[in-house]
Amino acid sequence: MARRVLFALGMCVAYSAVLFAQKVTSEFDDTLDFRKFKTFAVRDGQMNSPSPALNNELTKKRVQTAIERALTAKGLTKADGAPDLNVFFTLASRGVVEREEVPAGPRGLRTRVERVPAIEGSLVIGFRDPATRSLVWRGIASDDKANPIDISKKLDDWVKKIVDKYPPKK
Repeated sequence: MARRVLFALGMCVAYSAVLFAQKVTSEFDDTLDFRKFKTFAVRDGQMNSPSPALNNELTKKRVQTAIERALTAKGLTKADGAPDLNVFFTLASRGVVEREEVPAGPRGLRTRVERVPAIEGSLVIGFRDPATRSLVWRGIASDDKANPIDISKKLDDWVKKIVDKYPPKK
């Protein structure tokens, strides 16, 4: 009896880690001195999602505003003229089917595979140097959620976590 309880508890912990697994990564041009970038302008944002909850003008404006707030909090200034950095972003989502193994059979000694639908969402924010037109920094946040509305609720958090990785530490 105690084994089954421990097994069930272990499975709950393992599944909860998968459900809350948000990934945030960044990459950058390590030959640059990022201290020279003082101003920014948010340029075009791409919305690549079949879901109306994510692919709309209000969500696009919300992401753009969150990026502006986060970069301003980092000490950069929003430029009216020519900026030091052009900021681009892409929000995408797609449906995925995940496999989960759950206890089954007598006393839970066997396993059964269940297919669970989910939405995989990602937000990519890229900084380009307008002088060279090259990508100098990029941050990516991704997560799996049950529906697009859950992804929409996490967008402000994603932007904050991505921008927290700028400027890069060499």
